Amino acid sequence: MVVLARMTDYGMLSSGLSSFHPLTRNPWDLSKNPGGSSAGAGAAAAAGYGPLHVGTDIGGSIRLPAGWCGVFGLKPSFGRVPVHPPYWGRVAGPMTRTVADAALAMRELSRPDARDGMSLPPADLDWAAPQCDLRGVRVGLQLDAGIGMAVLAEVRACIEAAARLLESAGAIVAPVAPFLTRAMLDGLDIFWRQRAWADIAPLSDDERGRILPYILRWAEGGRDLSGAAVYGGLSQMAIIRDATLAATAPYDLVLSPVSPVPAYPAELASPTNDPERPFEHICFTVPYNFSEQPAASINAGYTEAGLPIGLQMAGRRFDDIGVLAAAAAFEAMRGVQRPWPAY
Repeated sequence: MVVLARMTDYGMLSSGLSSFHPLTRNPWDLSKNPGGSSAGAGAAAAAGYGPLHVGTDIGGSIRLPAGWCGVFGLKPSFGRVPVHPPYWGRVAGPMTRTVADAALAMRELSRPDARDGMSLPPADLDWAAPQCDLRGVRVGLQLDAGIGMAVLAEVRACIEAAARLLESAGAIVAPVAPFLTRAMLDGLDIFWRQRAWADIAPLSDDERGRILPYILRWAEGGRDLSGAAVYGGLSQMAIIRDATLAATAPYDLVLSPVSPVPAYPAELASPTNDPERPFEHICFTVPYNFSEQPAASINAGYTEAGLPIGLQMAGRRFDDIGVLAAAAAFEAMRGVQRPWPAY
């Protein structure tokens, strides 16, 4: 079965809001947001519309809805899944209820396509039933991104519990210090605003009036940027890459929250709902887009209110199989999955 699911305007919100389609809600609590931009895929997977769903991710748009909707989402290594057109940091990957289903999807998604000139060389990887012995695996634990929203106490406790579970299976866990800076995040904001404005500027006033107001206000911030400012913002992608690779180099796997907070009110455009502070919730996810490392979101538990909490598991560049295997091991240890929402 193929389900065509919606996303937000220009793919630039971690939200289920859209100017084109009625609001997408979180199946675990219809008053909450599923996240985005792959909102439809995350909500559809949690609600059981089908077993295999595909999202795209340039800053967290697979992992955030996967985390908030309690499903598994894999942002593969950059170039592992061909995309058209290719773009810095942009990947496509599976969103499913189980790790095994995501591995099955990757067997097909990772097939080569010559239209993506940034894709990885074809590789004969064994996507079937990855297994992992956690004994001796070096695991970094990052609980503070250094900037952005503070990690909610019950989210932090859940991620710490996940780390202890891996440690009990023989993993060697050590803390990872913050490595993302305000200059890095603000640089991305500058560049992405101008990129969005470049798409929006040629539109008529009537066409612009149909855009989600939050998105339009945010993109208008790119209207008068200088070439030097835009270039400086673009340069932060390489700076993020180098900082992330350096910080994670000692580890086979890095654990962190997917988001510092659980799912937020459905009607909001982002957890802050402020277009001047649009990326405060992506500080754990966005580094791995530009370091090109595989990173997954897997449900690690629930808040007191019953909302899923996503655990991010990031691996070394190109080690997609290793991330899937570690996620499968955690999935087997984490305890009983709560009954899925029924619709």
